[in-house]
Amino acid sequence: MEEQNSIPTSKVERSAKFVKTGIQIGGNYLKHYSKKLFNSDHSRDELNEDNAADIYKSLSELKGSALKVAQMLSMDKAILPKAYTDQFSLSQYNAPPLSGPLIVRTFTKYFGKTPDKIYDKFDIKSTNAASIGQVHQAELNGKKLAVKIQYPGVGDSISSDLKLIKPIAFRLVGMSAKEMDVYMKEVEERLLEETDYTLEIRRSMEISEACRDLENLVFPTYYPALSSKRIITMDWIEGLHLKEFLAGKPSQDERNKIGQSLWNFYNFQQHQLRSVHADPHPGNFLITPEGKLAVIDFGCIKDIPDDFYYPFFSLTRPGFLQDKNQTLKSFRALEMILPNDTPQQIEFYREAYTEMIGLFAQPYLTDTFDFSNPKFISNIYNYGEKISKMPEFKQARGVKHFIYINRTNFGLYNILYELQATVNTSTFKPNVSVLDAGGTF
Repeated sequence: MEEQNSIPTSKVERSAKFVKTGIQIGGNYLKHYSKKLFNSDHSRDELNEDNAADIYKSLSELKGSALKVAQMLSMDKAILPKAYTDQFSLSQYNAPPLSGPLIVRTFTKYFGKTPDKIYDKFDIKSTNAASIGQVHQAELNGKKLAVKIQYPGVGDSISSDLKLIKPIAFRLVGMSAKEMDVYMKEVEERLLEETDYTLEIRRSMEISEACRDLENLVFPTYYPALSSKRIITMDWIEGLHLKEFLAGKPSQDERNKIGQSLWNFYNFQQHQLRSVHADPHPGNFLITPEGKLAVIDFGCIKDIPDDFYYPFFSLTRPGFLQDKNQTLKSFRALEMILPNDTPQQIEFYREAYTEMIGLFAQPYLTDTFDFSNPKFISNIYNYGEKISKMPEFKQARGVKHFIYINRTNFGLYNILYELQATVNTSTFKPNVSVLDAGGTF
């Protein structure tokens, strides 16, 4: 992949890039409608592919929050045409890497010296480049290290980038303006944290320590003395990304083992720590030669407050959704049903959300769950696609915490589906007692 020698860092440079992309998209629409004049059956597939390629090329050159939003959208297969999810998913594994001089400049800025003066060996060519930063292999005192370097200007351009990408995302996703504002605000808060590598190191060490007794999981050791606000040094872990692992045709037992590790990792955090790794895209994990799951990135962490945790996870308790009064109480606490709703609206949203949560909660209702069942994942996405087209859901509903909790759990479900894994789902159940469900929120 061709290296990138510079990144637009000023607001003027970055906004010019978005304008240029907008012009290209306009040209794609003109081409599409010209062809449709001569062939009324001409589909939007070519238009979607052209737009997706142009948008991804622009965002991958800008890096940072713009590319991160594309990555997030690629994980939600319910709301984008396949051409977009295929293109945007490239950011999960590999985006165009930065050139050597830019890397050296970053080290000089934060350490006052070049990487070859810090490590015994440092590979100037990156092994992995994604939305916020890229990873290089290094060596010090005989130990192989992974060095994650944040792209220049990423942390300083989050707010302005999100304002620029908002019209593009608005057009692609079809959210209401208010809903898009809530979405972007929550994304901005998480991205500001994600670009603070000092915070990431602290959280990485805390969560890996808290999860160290979970079976079949491994975490790198982190080195704060070799890290800074924009650079992280950690142990290098040998392993395969999910696509590579699956390409090797692992046995059902091997797939189940990795699936179980993922389930335990996420549900232990949600229900025991109340703070969760909220970026479950495949690029953040490796499968080691010993068949263990390595978690290699803790950039995005979502804290789960009690006033969200109890009403939301109470909905996963067996029989809870059949209790109309309790269900309505949860929906109101979560702002899925609003104070000014009419009786007819209340009943409409109660039925719609009960069906939606009923699909989401299925893995929690039995002690084991087969994620290879195509009906499970397709029913979730088909329902999501259905309600996204309904005018009743153009109004913003639901507290902001849904954005990353949904992303976390549906991202987990997607990976488990790709693994075709059967999982013991009784290991870490939601901590919601009858008292919690009935009276504390």
